[in-house]
Amino acid sequence: MLVKINYHIYNEKFVTDNAGLEVGHHVVFKIDKSVEIGKIESIHTNAKNDNYKSIKIIRLANDADLQQMYENRAREKDGLKIFKEKIKEHKLPMKPVDAEIEFDRKRITFFFTAENRIDFRQLVKDLASIFKIRIELRQIGVRDYAKRLGGIGPCGRPFCCISFLHNFAPITLQVAKEQQVNLNPQKLSGACGRLMCCLAYEYDFYKDANTVYPQLEETINTKNGKATVVSKDIFSKKITIRDTEGNISQIDLDEYVKHNRKRWNIFPTRRAE
Repeated sequence: MLVKINYHIYNEKFVTDNAGLEVGHHVVFKIDKSVEIGKIESIHTNAKNDNYKSIKIIRLANDADLQQMYENRAREKDGLKIFKEKIKEHKLPMKPVDAEIEFDRKRITFFFTAENRIDFRQLVKDLASIFKIRIELRQIGVRDYAKRLGGIGPCGRPFCCISFLHNFAPITLQVAKEQQVNLNPQKLSGACGRLMCCLAYEYDFYKDANTVYPQLEETINTKNGKATVVSKDIFSKKITIRDTEGNISQIDLDEYVKHNRKRWNIFPTRRAE
């Protein structure tokens, strides 16, 4: 059985053998070496689950567990405030971002950003003397920073990294060029300052489709002679061209294929994985 559990800022899917679970239940579960509490967002009994972590749900959360969860959230806010004060006290070139306390209160993790590696050994000692539990400091990148802050993207929906995206694949300008979008950094960048992750969602489709079409500024044959490609629209299957006299017109993909002897296969068959 595949369950999606929301805990801390995460919303992840896990494989479990536990029966009797329902959407909306709060559960205490073990992940890696940590004990966490979260809310079940969805349940799938017949989904493929080979790529998900297997977890053991310890129990359904009771009132005491929920009370401890709320207390932990309050402690996290207080902990982040102390973390900020200690960074200022030690004059360290780092920016505090967030704090997370494990449900069983055995460890607190502080997240921060920094331009370079930081020697924070003395900071850890000070924090350990205050909280009396295991301390972990974790440096994160700008995308993880945006994920923890949260927000609404230009599409009007919550950031993908909060909703479902966990692995950040590298996004390059080539991805944008393949889709013929305006290469304006302000329009292509997300709140984190990097190219938006959603640019990669349709990249494979455009990459496959563009193998059938000519490149921009490429010289091609038409029924009226040579012409230069100005733009292309893979959805309407049109190619805008400029002839030798500078006149702009459009031709169908069929005409391009006919006069340039290219095989038309806009949806190439993918090899089964």
